[in-house]
Amino acid sequence: MKKAFKISMVCLVALMTVGFLTSCDKDESNTNTNTNADDANYVDLGLPSGNKWKTTNETNPESAYNLFTFDEAVEKFGDQLPTSGQLDELLEKCDWTWDTIKKGCNVVGPNGNSIFLPAAGSIDHSGNFGGVGQYGSYWSSSTSPDNVYGKNIYFGYDVDPDLNGVYRDCCNSVRLVKTK
Repeated sequence: MKKAFKISMVCLVALMTVGFLTSCDKDESNTNTNTNADDANYVDLGLPSGNKWKTTNETNPESAYNLFTFDEAVEKFGDQLPTSGQLDELLEKCDWTWDTIKKGCNVVGPNGNSIFLPAAGSIDHSGNFGGVGQYGSYWSSSTSPDNVYGKNIYFGYDVDPDLNGVYRDCCNSVRLVKTK
């Protein structure tokens, strides 16, 4: 009995260590063939537009959750914030797979390079925070025709990725794009 307990504990510690090391991995792409130092944090996914996607989300020191309202995102990142057309290209041209361990989507481009979009949750119109590990919501720079909603890409463990519109005072993640 003691021997079996020791083996179980060793296995548990090993699994916890692997999980910890995986969660600490800052490089969220499996391949990055960029050679320009300025491009080091961007991945060429082989999209028809030639756009490159940043490997990590932006952080917001004003938010405990590193999320941005639509207006904050547009003001801070300008033309580095993807348009809804660029998000649509990401949806249409890439393969999206939910990762049950890392809690988010692996997005693999036509050339095999990838980015990982964490399910970082969001803050809704009423100010309620939730959804970490369950869904992700990422801003574009585009709005609805009436300018009430900001366009975003939304995905989850049980929700296929899709373009949506949410109130501009909601808070979502930001992933930047570098145009060709």
